[in-house]
Amino acid sequence: MSPMATKRCYYEVLGVSKTSTEVEIKKSYKKLAVANHPDRNQDDPEASERFKEAAEAYEVLSDASKRQVYDQYGHEGLRGRGGGAGFTDMNDIFDHFGDIFGDIFGGGGGGRRRSAGPRGRRGNDVRTKVTVDLNEVADGCKKEIKLKRNEHCSSCEGSGAKPGTKAATCDYCDGQGAVVKSQGFFRMQTTCPACNGDGKIVRDKCEDCRGSGFERKDVKLDVTVPAGVEDGMQLCLRGEGEPGTPGAPRGDLYVDVQVKSHAMFERQGNHLICRVPITYTQAVLGADVEIPILDGKEMLTVPAGTQPNHVFRLKHKGLPELRSGRVGDLHVEVKIEVPKKLSEEQEKVLRELAELEQTEVTPHRKSWFEELKSYFTGEE
Repeated sequence: MSPMATKRCYYEVLGVSKTSTEVEIKKSYKKLAVANHPDRNQDDPEASERFKEAAEAYEVLSDASKRQVYDQYGHEGLRGRGGGAGFTDMNDIFDHFGDIFGDIFGGGGGGRRRSAGPRGRRGNDVRTKVTVDLNEVADGCKKEIKLKRNEHCSSCEGSGAKPGTKAATCDYCDGQGAVVKSQGFFRMQTTCPACNGDGKIVRDKCEDCRGSGFERKDVKLDVTVPAGVEDGMQLCLRGEGEPGTPGAPRGDLYVDVQVKSHAMFERQGNHLICRVPITYTQAVLGADVEIPILDGKEMLTVPAGTQPNHVFRLKHKGLPELRSGRVGDLHVEVKIEVPKKLSEEQEKVLRELAELEQTEVTPHRKSWFEELKSYFTGEE
């Protein structure tokens, strides 16, 4: 059985409905996290699993784009987008969501991690986009993307200090990167305002990065776009964002997918729609008509007596579905094209047909030359 099939519904995990607001989801997650915090449940080994499960659910439902994908495709839809993949350990959770509690546990949870020193700041996430066409959606593809992002300064290696010097220990937090304040029963641990959580103060700054520790660089990356991807979906490349402070993890790169419109096809899910013009005689008498498909062209047999706007279905000529890989169909809608101008012979034949059908039609209108001839000859 697929691991995705054993996962509980994220809404069920957090005890919220699909219509819950971000505030309600955050409130429910915080309540569950506090109740199942490892330091409060040292005799209950299952509490840690509930804590991790709640964190995984909150990671998805607190992110609007991931939540949209999850609502539409469930757990399977999150594979390859960086959502719902779970956390490696407790410290990973504290790195992501430690601040949501106001660090109310003091020495517990994230405090255990910080007691040995500052935890560092995770790198910023980066967002960019990639454009694909329907043929690339059909087969999946690899695309090269170009972007600018911060990298560790090559001169100071990210320390922010002038080469040959070192950052000094922060006096305000004694190098811990955090300060603890007591408020009744709770101990509030917050980021040190002097060093912003680094635990160090740069007094002699690097001239190249002005003490920031970062420099802007152009980067080229390959991103794999899965077959069946839809316009507006988002891919996630873990660890391809900006670097954090030395020792801290990098952020993630989020890639928004834009699917270009096609001149011949309209997309509806994994199905394609194509509108093909045919003549009145082809509809009445039948014909073999050449139509486009994504990878070339094909002959479509239009039977005699085909009605306007009739839709022919060509199985498995559409696009693959992202989750299942099931290929959709091509729907060909025929449009009967009425000519705006007729030759004399065409008009004569059609009028004879109208007489056979006993159909009332507009009388023949003389051309300017016919009117001129009648004027001189006196013929009606």
